[in-house]
Amino acid sequence: MVQSKNYMKKLKKQLKKSSDYIRPSWDEYFLEIMKSVSKRATCDRGRASAVFVKDKQILVTGYVGSPIGLPHCDEVGHQMKKTIHEDGTITDHCVRTVHAEQNAICQAAKRGVSLDGATVYVNMTPCRVCAMLLINSGIKRVVAEKKYHAGAESEKMFRKSGIKLEFISTEIVEYKK
Repeated sequence: MVQSKNYMKKLKKQLKKSSDYIRPSWDEYFLEIMKSVSKRATCDRGRASAVFVKDKQILVTGYVGSPIGLPHCDEVGHQMKKTIHEDGTITDHCVRTVHAEQNAICQAAKRGVSLDGATVYVNMTPCRVCAMLLINSGIKRVVAEKKYHAGAESEKMFRKSGIKLEFISTEIVEYKK
């Protein structure tokens, strides 16, 4: 009899715990997957990733890393190049790696997966080049965890293209240098 009372107490406690559980929304679910994918990234400047989804199904994923067979930033360091902007400012960019969005688009091309009409989940606002590739790949929605400090031009291009851009946080990601 004592065993059954203890069993019933444990069972009631487990049932209460399971009733407190809040199932994540689809966006929360895919953002968590995006965070997991970013753990494979091989450039510590961003550890960026991208998850392309359509009809609640993952199409492809990508993370920032060097082209196949070439050394990674985490192994040999960054390959920095200076960019002089129209306003005269100079910024440094690592050019050793392929961006997460670009790698995912390459995966889709290799596997014959259409991205037309998809949503992409990313760590931050895509850069200008990635924004152009996303626009031309036919995506309809970008969900970014944070804002990229140099993402204003991308945001403008998405607006002009009719692509919905949503931010989870207004926090701005800035790179050193």
